[in-house]
Amino acid sequence: MNALRRHRALSRIWASEPGLRGWFTTVNHTDLGRMFLAVAIFFFIVGGILAMLIRAQLASPRSAFLGPDHYNQIFTMHGTIMMFLFAIPFFEGLAVYLLPKMLGTRDLAFPRLTAYGFWCYVFGGSMMIFALLAGVAPDSGWFMYPPLSSTIGAPGINSDFWLIGITFVEISAISAAVEITVTVLRYRAPGMSLSRMPIFAWYALVTAVMILTGFPPLILGSILLELERAFDMPFFQVAAGGDALLWQHLFWLFGHPEVYIIFLPAAGAISTILPVMARSRLMGYGWVVAAAVSLGVLSFGLWVHHMFTTGIPHMGLAFFSAASTLVAVPTAVQIFAWIGTLSKGRPSLHLPMLWLLAFFATFVIGGLTGVMVAIVPFDWQAHDTYFIVAHLHYVLVGGFVFPMLAALYYWMPHFTGRKTYFKLGNTAFWLIVPGFHGTFLLLHWAGLLGMRRRIDTYESGQGWEAINLIASISGFVMSIGFALVLIDVVINAAVAIRGSRDPWKAGTLEWAMPTPSAPYNFASLPQVTSREPLYDAPDLPVRLARGEGYLGDPSRGRRETLSIEIATGAPRYITIFPGNTVLPMLMSAVTGLFFLGMLLKTYWLVPISAVGVICCALYWTWSLGGTTREGALPVGHGPELLTAGEVADPPGWWGSIFLLLANGTFFGSLLFGYVFLWTIAPNWPPPRYAEPGLDVALAALAGAGLAALGPRLRPGAGLLLLLPGLGGLAWAGIRILTRVPDPTAHAYDATLWVLIGYALLHLAVALVMALFVAARRRAGHVGAIIGGEPRIARLWSDYAVLVSGIAVLAAALPGWLT
Repeated sequence: MNALRRHRALSRIWASEPGLRGWFTTVNHTDLGRMFLAVAIFFFIVGGILAMLIRAQLASPRSAFLGPDHYNQIFTMHGTIMMFLFAIPFFEGLAVYLLPKMLGTRDLAFPRLTAYGFWCYVFGGSMMIFALLAGVAPDSGWFMYPPLSSTIGAPGINSDFWLIGITFVEISAISAAVEITVTVLRYRAPGMSLSRMPIFAWYALVTAVMILTGFPPLILGSILLELERAFDMPFFQVAAGGDALLWQHLFWLFGHPEVYIIFLPAAGAISTILPVMARSRLMGYGWVVAAAVSLGVLSFGLWVHHMFTTGIPHMGLAFFSAASTLVAVPTAVQIFAWIGTLSKGRPSLHLPMLWLLAFFATFVIGGLTGVMVAIVPFDWQAHDTYFIVAHLHYVLVGGFVFPMLAALYYWMPHFTGRKTYFKLGNTAFWLIVPGFHGTFLLLHWAGLLGMRRRIDTYESGQGWEAINLIASISGFVMSIGFALVLIDVVINAAVAIRGSRDPWKAGTLEWAMPTPSAPYNFASLPQVTSREPLYDAPDLPVRLARGEGYLGDPSRGRRETLSIEIATGAPRYITIFPGNTVLPMLMSAVTGLFFLGMLLKTYWLVPISAVGVICCALYWTWSLGGTTREGALPVGHGPELLTAGEVADPPGWWGSIFLLLANGTFFGSLLFGYVFLWTIAPNWPPPRYAEPGLDVALAALAGAGLAALGPRLRPGAGLLLLLPGLGGLAWAGIRILTRVPDPTAHAYDATLWVLIGYALLHLAVALVMALFVAARRRAGHVGAIIGGEPRIARLWSDYAVLVSGIAVLAAALPGWLT
């Protein structure tokens, strides 16, 4: 088979459906990556317009341009859109598009999960835009501190849009994080060991794990606050044993890692682009990887430095202040590695390089002001002033937007297949960078002069007038520059001339394919022997197009790629991907009905949509795999491999591992909240504690034993033990709830309802999965008989047993101790 016939055959197998229908049915990562990026850019435009409205309001004292109510909505929505609807989704879109191409594979690990996450993002973001247009947008700040955001301070529907809409969007983030993690670990070109991975893949892996462990606390906080608003459960009400500081802890457990979740993908892009622009190799690859991992770990120990003014004990202040300054070390390691890479190369001042230089100048200033606010006495003075606003924008714009503009111009030839011809981008650069510094460098000064953040107007005579006027003018100059970037990208994508395959002469695998890329990425999968394969084998693209790599024969007529061993990169098994389907969009729409029912207080929609999601999920998974054992199949280059349905660790097993990581973080955050209220919150102890009797203890112990043992026996006997085991644990939880009948009376009672409810939910999930695997086995599905499906179900049942036991123990412990 020649290269042209192979291309046509693979295109028929992998291509999305033509026309408008293809947008709603595609599961191809290239299409979905572009769609993610396009929607994220749309939200960036909306957020930028809101920012200009803020600057117009603050340009002069006592401005009547916006009233306080509208200003609060615009201020809140600007921060919400930029943090939740632009920054993280933009990274997700870039990773979804690039990672399989960089890693030498044909798609992400779970293509339909990618599509599901995208549509959750679109529907959740649309809820927020609707709220803005309807005049009922959230108005309590993008951080939603109670009591400003509770029914005391915001009795309308505004805060509900934030709590429900953002939780909906975060399903997308968790989906993408699971997708990215499993793809980087298991879907790489044969021979691509961990030490040969592209540096961007390392950063994407660290970022994805941070999302899995950083987002659950915020999801929990949003759920608790919405339960308080909808059902009067007093988690944050001081009079009933709650504490508003609990929200701050949960929010900043997410919020500070979020800064590094935004920065690390940008750092990955820098580490990829900078060596190419410098005509060099990245200096200190191992040190840079270690620094990225260190940042990911350290970022979770800094959340309290956002709360220095809330009355933290001095020992805690000292610890978190020291940790906040320590985080500068791995950041410095990366910056020195980049400077070393430049020093040993011959940098070319192409447009991506200009944006990287703007990053260096801006981010270093943001880092220095970050060290300043990590010092407690200074933070006490600067807290809640425009100094913090300026610092935040220096870190986020300088540390994310500028590198992403470099990435946009660097990979634009790959997206479009065209060379950059028109030069509007250079003009935009010289508008954006001075405009940015003219805006936010001055706002440091305003903050030091005492200008508080979140104010909608101010009186004259305080020394802020000239600063705000210049900052507002500079902000509009910057916005004109961003508009020119958008025009430049559209014009170059539409009418510029065709470009070469690898215009930058880079060495990574995404440039080893025609541009724009074919839907299958690689006609055959490469064998990798170094970090930059194109430098070692310039003829690699031609050899792959001839089918000289792995899986170069498309005669089986299905979407196939290889999964590899994590450490060594040795081929492990063949993964067969599903085809185009509308199911992900349908399932996300049904999921949206769940959140819509909560938002509109039409609670009858909630169980209906929950059943709908379960039905979609069961249909989704039932269609995977088959009833015929295929045995080992040839993949080229000698080895024959089994398909994923016939191995003990299929992709779904790995996906479950990382989804349970996020789930466990959520449960850990719930236990943290329980202990925090128990030990710190005012108005404790509650009127009475739950006092589970001996019957509850025996039922929980017996149920846990049976449920843990059942999945480890042969299928029939195991199911007979598992079912009563799950039932015993559920009975113990329900008995506890009957002894705490009123979750609105005290935060203790409300927390017990959430703890036990969480356990009951996972017992139900374990039951459904066990029955599903039994049905699959009865129908003769290979994965349920000899593959990893029973192991996946066992993972979830073991987790359900573990959290149920902990929940029952946590509920019983206060009563036993008193």
